[in-house]
Amino acid sequence: QGEHTLVAAAIEEHYKPQGPSDRVPTDPVSVAIALADKLDTLVGFWAIDEKPTGSKDPYALRRAALGVIRILVENRVRLALTSLFDRAYQMANYLASGPAFSADLLAFFHDRLKVYLRDQGARHDLIDAVLAAGSRLISPSRGEIGQSQNDDLLQIVRRVLALGSFLDTEDGRNLLAGTKRAANILAAEEKKKTTIAENVEPALFREDTEKSLFAAVNQAEKEAGQA
Repeated sequence: QGEHTLVAAAIEEHYKPQGPSDRVPTDPVSVAIALADKLDTLVGFWAIDEKPTGSKDPYALRRAALGVIRILVENRVRLALTSLFDRAYQMANYLASGPAFSADLLAFFHDRLKVYLRDQGARHDLIDAVLAAGSRLISPSRGEIGQSQNDDLLQIVRRVLALGSFLDTEDGRNLLAGTKRAANILAAEEKKKTTIAENVEPALFREDTEKSLFAAVNQAEKEAGQA
């Protein structure tokens, strides 16, 4: 009928993937349409409080969420889902309840992502660590600098893989041991009612080694942020 081949392909592929072994669309137009279709379906059902329960999923919402996950991860697409959810609820006049719906729908995606990653062989404790509720963005020198939304699914997958690879190295094992020791020391000090500082105060340094360590940590943080 004279339609562009990309349009025809997008129409054909917008329901894909229809299962864990089905291929995902890769053309940008097809990817956009497939994501829009699945996200619109999920947002709409969440807005009317129609969610999967137990083994019952009559509208295949788990499959739709898995489809979104696979499309984003396999095409290496970064997307802030929360902002999309909020925008969709605003357009559908669900503004008052949008934030609550968005948080619940994101939690549903996290559950589906856990299943997907475990099927890929990822360790459950690493997944839980990356998805920890209320996880914070921490600067070694400045303390807490914000809260992670954890709504970029591709970034979550990359963090899980990076964390697993790092902990398999000697440096990773040493860092884990050091972190456990530091946590134990802090826990013991809290029991003594010791006041714990929120961030590092360079003015309190007494030794040159402290200054060198602080500078090295800041440099490492800068390089990690640019990676």
